[in-house]
Amino acid sequence: MSTTALLLIALASVVLLLLLVIKAKAHPFVALLIVSLLVAFTTGIPAGDIIKTVEKGMGGILGHIASIIILGSMLGVLIEMSGGAESLAKKLTQALGPKRTIAALTIVAFILGTPVFFEVGFIIIIPLIYGFSKVSHVSPLKFGLPMAGVMLAVHVALPTHPGAAAAASILHAEVGWLMITGLFVAMIVGIVGYFYSRMLNKRNYQLSINVFEQQQTAELPGSAKKKTHHVPPSAWVIGGLIVIPIALIVFGTLCQALLAEGNLLRQIMTIIGTPPVALLISLGIASWVLGLRRGMSLKKLGEVTGSAIPSSADVILVAGAGGAFGGVLVASGIGNALAEVLEAIHLPLMPAAFLLSLVLRASQGSATVAILTTSGLLSQALVGLEPAQTVLITLSTCFGALGLSHVNDAGFWVVTRYLGLSVPDGLKTWTVLTTVMGISGFFVTWALWVVV
Repeated sequence: MSTTALLLIALASVVLLLLLVIKAKAHPFVALLIVSLLVAFTTGIPAGDIIKTVEKGMGGILGHIASIIILGSMLGVLIEMSGGAESLAKKLTQALGPKRTIAALTIVAFILGTPVFFEVGFIIIIPLIYGFSKVSHVSPLKFGLPMAGVMLAVHVALPTHPGAAAAASILHAEVGWLMITGLFVAMIVGIVGYFYSRMLNKRNYQLSINVFEQQQTAELPGSAKKKTHHVPPSAWVIGGLIVIPIALIVFGTLCQALLAEGNLLRQIMTIIGTPPVALLISLGIASWVLGLRRGMSLKKLGEVTGSAIPSSADVILVAGAGGAFGGVLVASGIGNALAEVLEAIHLPLMPAAFLLSLVLRASQGSATVAILTTSGLLSQALVGLEPAQTVLITLSTCFGALGLSHVNDAGFWVVTRYLGLSVPDGLKTWTVLTTVMGISGFFVTWALWVVV
C-alpha cells in the first residue's frame, strides 16, 4: 500500500476516534478498539493476525503499566486515609513562613502528585485548599490553581503515571532517565505555573455559591477530625514514602549506567529500580507505617488498599486499548510512512511530537489518549535515535498533552467544580494555565535536546 494511502487511513482513524469519543460519547476504551480493528482491516493486515496484533499491543502496554497504576493508587489511598497530606502541608508552611503558604502547598501538590493520579490527588488536597483559604481570607483559587497545575504537570511527565509509562514502553525510552529528566523539567514547569497563577489571580472571579459555602464551613488546618482516631503521621514519614520509589528508580538507572554488567549491586538494583518493584516496596512500608503499626487490622488494610482498584480500572483499560492502537499502527506500516514523511518535509521530531499530542489533547480531552496515540504514530520515526533523544521526544509528547485542558476534559470539570469557577472563567484561567505550562515544558525539553 502506498505511503499516501497509509497516511490517509491514519488521518481517517484519528478523525473517527475523535468522532466516537466526542460526538457518539463512546468510552475511549471502546473507541480505540473499534478504530484499531478498522485500521488493521483497511491496511491489509491478514485476518488471522488482526486479533493477535491487537492482543500483543494491549498486552505489552498492560504488562508494563497495570501494576504501576494499581500500586500508585493504593499508596495514595493510604496517604489520604492517614491524614498525611495535611501533615506535609503544615510542615512546609511552618518552614517557609505564612507569607509563602501558597508556595508551600504547591510543593505539597508536587510531592503528592508523584504517585497519585491527578483527579484523585486533587480531590485529596481540596480540604487543604478550603481550610487554608478560610484562614487566609482569600479565594480558593489562590491556592487551587498553582496546586492543580503542578499536579497535572507531574501527572503527564513522570512514568509513575499511565501516560508517560505507556509512552516509555511504546517509544522504548529508558524509564529511569525519563523519571530524572521529567522531574527536572516538571519542577521548572511548576515554577512557571506558580508565577503565572499569581498573575491570573490578580483578577477577581465569581465563585459558585456551593464552593463559597464549603469554604466557610471548612475545618481549619490542624483541627480537622481524621478518618482514624490516631495522630496523623509526620511530614517526614509521608515525604519519605513518596521519595522511596523515586529514589529507587533513579538509583537503579545510575547503577546500570555506572557499574559493570556483572556487578552484584547492579543486578539487584536492575530489579529493585523498576517502577513496579519500587512502588511495591514503598507500599509495603506504607502498609506497616500508616496501617498495621497504627492499629489497623489486616482485614481493614486489605479493604483500604483494595478500594483503590475500581478507580484505577478505567485508566488501565484506556491505556491497554491505546497500546492496541499503537501496535496496529506499527504493524500496518503507518508508523513507517509517517516517519518517511517527517523526514521528507524536514519537520523536527520534537515539535512534531508536541504539536500532535497538543492537537489530540484539545480534540478529545484525555491526556493519556493523546500521549498514547502520538507515541503510536511516531514510534517508527524514533528508530536509531540516541537514548537521551528518545527520552526527550517522549517528554515532548507528554507536555503536549498538558496544554489546552477544556470542556471535553474530565480534569477541567474537577478543577472548575471544586474551585467554584464558571465555564468562561475556567477557560480564562485553567485552560490558559495548562497551555502556558505545556508550552514552557516543551521549550525546556527542546533546550535540553540542543544540549544533548
